[in-house]
Amino acid sequence: MNTELLTLITYFVLAMFVGIEVISKVPTILHTPLMSGTNAIHGIILVGALVIAAHASSPLEIALGFLAVVLATTNVVGGFVVTDRMLEMFKGRQRPAPTEPSK
Repeated sequence: MNTELLTLITYFVLAMFVGIEVISKVPTILHTPLMSGTNAIHGIILVGALVIAAHASSPLEIALGFLAVVLATTNVVGGFVVTDRMLEMFKGRQRPAPTEPSK
């Protein structure tokens, strides 16, 4: 096995463990602002996927570029849907408007 590939896999696994530890320590009240920031980052990832897909030349590159664009788009849209749902939870229940008595 190539040592460079093994090094990259090791970095990936360590990044996963660090990510899990960092995310698990975030208080609940901070999840909504962090989701908004994450959505912005995923928007940049979507732009990168589009650039890579635009420069694809072989069928494999085209398929992988298309897959990257689809996954990035799904991630951005899903992130905004989750953020919207979380913000809805912070809104209080609205009372019905008082009706005017009949004269």
